[in-house]
Amino acid sequence: MSIAKKEYKRITVKTLVDMKSKGEKISMLTAYDFTMAKIVDGAGIDVILVGDSASNVMAGHETTLPITLDQMIYHASSVVRAINRSLVVVDLPFGTYQSDPKEALRSAIRIMKESGGHAVKLEGGKEIKDSIKRILNAGIPVMGHLGLTPQSIYKFGTYTVRAKEDHEAHQLKEDALMLEKAGCFAIVLEKIPAKLAREVAESVSIPVIGIGAGDGVDGQVLVLHDMLGMTHEFNPRFLRRYMNLYEDMTTAIAQYVSDVKSKDFPNNEEQY
Repeated sequence: MSIAKKEYKRITVKTLVDMKSKGEKISMLTAYDFTMAKIVDGAGIDVILVGDSASNVMAGHETTLPITLDQMIYHASSVVRAINRSLVVVDLPFGTYQSDPKEALRSAIRIMKESGGHAVKLEGGKEIKDSIKRILNAGIPVMGHLGLTPQSIYKFGTYTVRAKEDHEAHQLKEDALMLEKAGCFAIVLEKIPAKLAREVAESVSIPVIGIGAGDGVDGQVLVLHDMLGMTHEFNPRFLRRYMNLYEDMTTAIAQYVSDVKSKDFPNNEEQY
């Protein structure tokens, strides 16, 4: 089993830029609670994303839109208490940064002060440029997010691959350059053609992390519950399941129920 490199005692935004310059791929996973974050950090992951995907996998919502800033702070603070090495990036949830740069700054400050997170992530390009600049001017690191942006699902109307058309691909390239120029330390590219993602990664000096964006980027991110096989109805092409915990956990719980019903648990050795 391959183990992530351990020469970095603590991952920072500068570390990620150094990794790109050395050609070392960046590993990134989501986490939303203390126990799982402790395991992920201990396994050597470089970046933990406290994603607004918590709205889906933790709360059962159909989209990422319902999760609130208070809920994101709760999840992020739980993760931060668990980590020793990873860089913790926290999503700003829908409605906390899109229309008002001052509100964006207030939201980012709350994330940093109340959760202890190390950076924030925002979805979008030129339309949120002022919000990004306001946050960066306060000294808060920002990760961008282009391509499929789940907070805009009702605008797109679908979760299909983005930027297949020339005009959208051109805009994505321009937005990536704008994010770099504005001062973002990294960009996530979600569900876009691999050729385009490679072109973007080669055009900017900051790390580009992909999810469904091929192998030409500087790193990869997946939702933890998906790659561990805890979810089982979500099967996009880009997802590799490293375990099948849905079946394993169902089997274990069913066995527990059986043991309790049959009075096999607890046995004599399991009593005081």
